[in-house]
Amino acid sequence: MSSRKVAIIGGGLIGKSWSMLFAAANFEVYIYDVDEAMLTGVRDTIHKMANDLEAKGYLKGNSSAAEQMSRIHTTTCLKECVEGAEYIQECVPENKDLKAKVFSQVDEFLTDDQVFASSVSTIPMSQFTENLKHRQRCVVAHPVSPVYHIRLVEIVPTPWTDPAVVQKASAIQRELGMAPVLLKKEVTGFALNRIQYALLNECLSLVQNDVLSPEDIDTVLTEGLGMRYALIGPFHAIHLNAEGTQNYAERYGQVIYNLNKEQGVAEPVAWDSPAVKAVDEAMTKKIPLDKLTEARQKRDEKLAALGKLKRSLQD
Repeated sequence: MSSRKVAIIGGGLIGKSWSMLFAAANFEVYIYDVDEAMLTGVRDTIHKMANDLEAKGYLKGNSSAAEQMSRIHTTTCLKECVEGAEYIQECVPENKDLKAKVFSQVDEFLTDDQVFASSVSTIPMSQFTENLKHRQRCVVAHPVSPVYHIRLVEIVPTPWTDPAVVQKASAIQRELGMAPVLLKKEVTGFALNRIQYALLNECLSLVQNDVLSPEDIDTVLTEGLGMRYALIGPFHAIHLNAEGTQNYAERYGQVIYNLNKEQGVAEPVAWDSPAVKAVDEAMTKKIPLDKLTEARQKRDEKLAALGKLKRSLQD
């Protein structure tokens, strides 16, 4: 079988991480940057990172660090990098004008069977792809740092992205062992950062109002919510913390709504809304009410194992 080529545009931290993931999945990786000296540093850094991961037993894939490094190539020629690649991942800094420039340059070499993905973290892609000839081939594939160790990737199409591109981008991410989620439409900040920024704002508010110290807020997350959410999401959690989601809404929904209004949330969601009904249906399908006890037991066993792991890491 012929080798499959991917192109990485930008040799920074994100670009290096993507390159290692693709090499681990047996892709031939071409990294482009304008600076030859930087590319030399990129290869040296990746070589060290791969060897360190291998020594500690954390290297991904079924091949050695040396074999994976042999699949990683560098070039200062954009055409050489992009031509023949089935998937292109842009990794330049978070600047709309810079991304627009890079996408325009790559557009000159793009074909109708390639996927051109961006690592952009907050800027809607439609703001820098609208006038491209191959704009239908463009999609966001936003990873989470540190990319090599966190599996989530947000797949975000523009209004003009070909649905087949979305499907292929998601499929390739799964080949890498990543966990893609699909946003049905563009929103600034996508999903993870919108959730993260709301959390950070409340944490800062608690410090500003002298409710908690920064250290204690970190403990609230690492020993509280973080323990829970490392294993199950917030909707899964509320489903188990009552007799299902609908029961949780009936018991706590008004309290949550009132607190959100007190905190100044612009548009708090009512707990008798269609959104809550949709969550209830999804969670009940996933965990029927007659299976709640069994699901709670599994959760608790996993929490015990996670707690044991955390204690071993703190020793």
